[in-house]
Amino acid sequence: MAKKIMLFACLIFLVTALTAAALAQDDVKKTASCKYCGMDREKFAHSRMLIEYTDGKAVGTCSIHCAAVEFALTIDKTPKAIMVGDYNTKMLIDAEKATWVIGGSKMGVMTRNAKWAFAQKGDAEKFIAQNGGKLATYDDAMKAAYEDMYADTKMIRDRRTKMMMEHKH
Repeated sequence: MAKKIMLFACLIFLVTALTAAALAQDDVKKTASCKYCGMDREKFAHSRMLIEYTDGKAVGTCSIHCAAVEFALTIDKTPKAIMVGDYNTKMLIDAEKATWVIGGSKMGVMTRNAKWAFAQKGDAEKFIAQNGGKLATYDDAMKAAYEDMYADTKMIRDRRTKMMMEHKH
């Protein structure tokens, strides 16, 4: 009887975990584009973020850059979960538990100073061996996003102005 109860409890846990994971991956359908820049979150699934607040609302962004904008504008809201796309698998993972890489030769999303998240530390180390960068925590990556904000915002504005000028000609 105890084995049956334990098996049943494990089964319920597994179904709950799989359901939660499936719902988390459905975020791109619910929020197809970034609230702040309009970028396609499916195209940038490897850098996208999903922030769930204690009030039940959720915000999807294309990157940690736009997530930093969200946090700055909603300073009174408390996040319940902060998820990020794993660079390799594109699956949402806990941003605070992820291994992050800052910098390297690959251009970041909405930033020159890239910030990538990995579910496995070994994947992050492999990325660094191939592309450069340094290991970091979520706090390091978010701090870097804020420190890079002025230069990144200027870069984005300049790029969009250039695109509009080229479009007119």
